[in-house]
Amino acid sequence: MTTNRSGPGRGLALLLAGLVLAPGCATPGRRALEREQQLRQARSHFDLGLDHLRNDRAALALRELLIAQGLDPRDPRIHYTLADAYLRQSRSSDAESHLKEALAIEPQFHDARLMLSALYIELGRYPEAIAESQLLIDDPTYPAPWRAHVNQGWAYYKVGDLGQARRQLEQALDYNDRFWTAHLNLGILASEEGRRLDAIQLFRRTLELDPGASGAAEANYRLGEVYISLGQRERAMSHLRAAVAQTPDGPWGRRSEEYLKLLR
Repeated sequence: MTTNRSGPGRGLALLLAGLVLAPGCATPGRRALEREQQLRQARSHFDLGLDHLRNDRAALALRELLIAQGLDPRDPRIHYTLADAYLRQSRSSDAESHLKEALAIEPQFHDARLMLSALYIELGRYPEAIAESQLLIDDPTYPAPWRAHVNQGWAYYKVGDLGQARRQLEQALDYNDRFWTAHLNLGILASEEGRRLDAIQLFRRTLELDPGASGAAEANYRLGEVYISLGQRERAMSHLRAAVAQTPDGPWGRRSEEYLKLLR
């Protein structure tokens, strides 16, 4: 007697097999493979976006980074880099949102918290900048506390607490005596307090530490201001010309050029 292989039992088996292999019912192994492919795609778009950002192509960077975020929304690096791209387009609200998202995913993402504190300074939200910087200062795993002290010192300066500002900036130099931003900011404090010789020494120290074109231009501009206050016009003009040469299209170069026009 032959067996009827088209009977209801075999049909049910085939139906069940079809359900197992249906696209909407992927096995755990298949889901893992698809997820790995998705993460690889996210990394590819992230790397491309990062390259655009490094070459000052913020709009192109945003396009790639947003695709990467859609593929991997839980990667804090993507949110951090998106914040950087948005800042370059003066979209501070979007930048803040992504920095907060990066920190929600990884609370010890130090660079994201440092950028957030700097953003709050830029936005004039100084108490928030102080609070974010303090979290870094209190974190024993943060490898560059001098940066947090400088941000906090500048925030204190902006709210008028010069004593606390000086303490934070000096603390930064206790950690890293070659951090030029601390010397520059202490020079600004000294200049405002009428300690002109101290200010000159601090600005000159800033220049010795090779702060880059923008930092050097600001130090030279401020040296020009101090020398004018001391009645040393030629020295002042020399430093202002240096600032113009260093960043002719930058803010300190333009301010120096305007100052020179007043002195000529």
